[in-house]
Amino acid sequence: MTAPAPRREQPEGERLQKVLARVGFGSRRLCEELVADGRVTVNGTLAELGRRVDVETDQVEVDGVPVGVLPGLVYYLLNKPSGVVTTASDPSGRPTIVQLVPSEPRVFAVGRLDVATEGLILLTNDGELAQRVAHPSHGVDKEYLAEVHGVPSPAAIRRLREGVELEDGVTSPAKVASLSPGLLRITIHEGRNRQVRRMCEAVGHPVVRLVRTRIGPISDRSLKPGSWRELEQSEVLALARAARPR
Repeated sequence: MTAPAPRREQPEGERLQKVLARVGFGSRRLCEELVADGRVTVNGTLAELGRRVDVETDQVEVDGVPVGVLPGLVYYLLNKPSGVVTTASDPSGRPTIVQLVPSEPRVFAVGRLDVATEGLILLTNDGELAQRVAHPSHGVDKEYLAEVHGVPSPAAIRRLREGVELEDGVTSPAKVASLSPGLLRITIHEGRNRQVRRMCEAVGHPVVRLVRTRIGPISDRSLKPGSWRELEQSEVLALARAARPR
């Protein structure tokens, strides 16, 4: 008598389609279709219908984009006012960005804005996505409006676009547009300390006021200084796509 084939042990955890539905990929039926179409991997292996995942340890990707599946992940978009520091605490007693958002769960800033710079900054407890958004190798654009002293010449704008020699090396090419005399839109994907300010100073036009207006696909002109909101699931997914490994 032939012995029955041994049953394959199924991983413990939640069903994959339930996890994908929870993080914003649509209904469970739509998420089943994602799996059936071969668009989902778990730990680098093509997922099958019925797959269970351990959200604490398994790496889930959809269309090659890593997806945060831990429960309790939050993503805040804050419009930072001038004078607020991008740290959890400040020895000088200045206000910090974490004081402007809920205290629980604990979140941290994605990148930095110097104390005088205003505008959009992300705060989250999703460490993996934060690292990918902040790392220059992933090419996530950060767009700024820079009011500068004087009126930059075409030659100065060309230098900003092509790369400026700073003390820590030449900057990567930037997108630069002159919106009006003394007002530039500058888009970079690096994250050097005070980079836009140093670039403008290097071409002879120090910054008077600097506001970050976009992070990858995320922008919000209606968000007032000092205010915050949670990202919609579609925005989180768009941000993850923008920060996908190159």
